[in-house]
Amino acid sequence: MKINLFRITQFGVALSSVLLAASVAAQSPRQVPPVNQPGSQYASSPSAKSGNSKTAAGSLSSQDRDFMKKAAEGGMKEVDMGQMAEQQGKSDAVKSFGKRMVTDHSKANSELMALANKKGVQLGNKKPKMEKMSGADFDKEYMAAMVKDHETDLAEFQREASSGSDADVKAFAAKTAKVIQKHLELAKADQAKLK
Repeated sequence: MKINLFRITQFGVALSSVLLAASVAAQSPRQVPPVNQPGSQYASSPSAKSGNSKTAAGSLSSQDRDFMKKAAEGGMKEVDMGQMAEQQGKSDAVKSFGKRMVTDHSKANSELMALANKKGVQLGNKKPKMEKMSGADFDKEYMAAMVKDHETDLAEFQREASSGSDADVKAFAAKTAKVIQKHLELAKADQAKLK
């Protein structure tokens, strides 16, 4: 049974949200507060520390808001799929790649949540529904999906970095695009090992 993983992670790279607090908590002894909660330890960022006050969501372009929301949803999916790869992957390369997705996307998700909090953008906090993958072809299907998703994500993040209107959102997109590029290179290398 072939599962279409491409629909699952259309915008996967960038970034989970606090619903995956267990993943983030594993990296840090601190608990991650719910999205957009006042007093969040993630509410500070370099520009917030420089004295910039919270920006109303209305001042962001629709492109910037849509980017942030899609990135949050995609990030949650990446973390979930990474956890699935850690548990169900057959090869060490796939398990290792899944673990890296959980680590890197949990970090990016926390950064995105802080930015959304600063900008007054409400990110979705529902865990995405995941199709279950299983079987002998899991590794091949997962890595094929990761290559396709990261190619799509890289283009989206680069587009936001170059044509977004908010400087902070553009900076986040540019920084994260570099991570996505590394993920894409790793995904292609791991996929080649499975052929």
